[in-house]
Amino acid sequence: MKNILSFLLVAIIMGLVGCTNKKAGNTANMPTLSEETEADSTVYGKCGEGSAMHTLELITDKGDTLVYAINDDDSCSVVKGGLFAGDRLAVTGYKQEEGLVATQVINITSLLGKWVSLDKTFDLQEGGVVVSNVKEPKPYTEWKIQNGHLVLSSDTFDIYNLGPDSLYLENAKGIYGYKRSVENNK
Repeated sequence: MKNILSFLLVAIIMGLVGCTNKKAGNTANMPTLSEETEADSTVYGKCGEGSAMHTLELITDKGDTLVYAINDDDSCSVVKGGLFAGDRLAVTGYKQEEGLVATQVINITSLLGKWVSLDKTFDLQEGGVVVSNVKEPKPYTEWKIQNGHLVLSSDTFDIYNLGPDSLYLENAKGIYGYKRSVENNK
């Protein structure tokens, strides 16, 4: 009797493991639930005239005015692309007793435009549209800011640096450098 119960228990466990593996194999190409439902903690708006070196005044898309402290250290700037009154911004941060603190400020106005590297060319346009060279093996077609990261089609990057004529993107594979195309201004 003891052997029969042990055999049944092993058979049930093997059956459950076998079903689980089959399900995982069938859904390998589908997005995971966390990818589909991950909430965006980014706050969008325009840079207010009350912004300064260590303070960001953000007029949100909902019309609220939020003031964030900016605590830059020497190694990495929280602000990517500068703070210019009227520019569109994407901000992530947290609340503490003293108020709001920005952890990432991305100047979307500075991010827009045509970017070129040795092997890739793409133009980030308003509304999440990317125009890129269709001859590339994996051209980008859309973009968005998600939780302080730049998502280009299915690739997710941290913005390492964003200047007036340079963009450095970082992911697990490395850092990618781009320069702003001058023909964009013609």
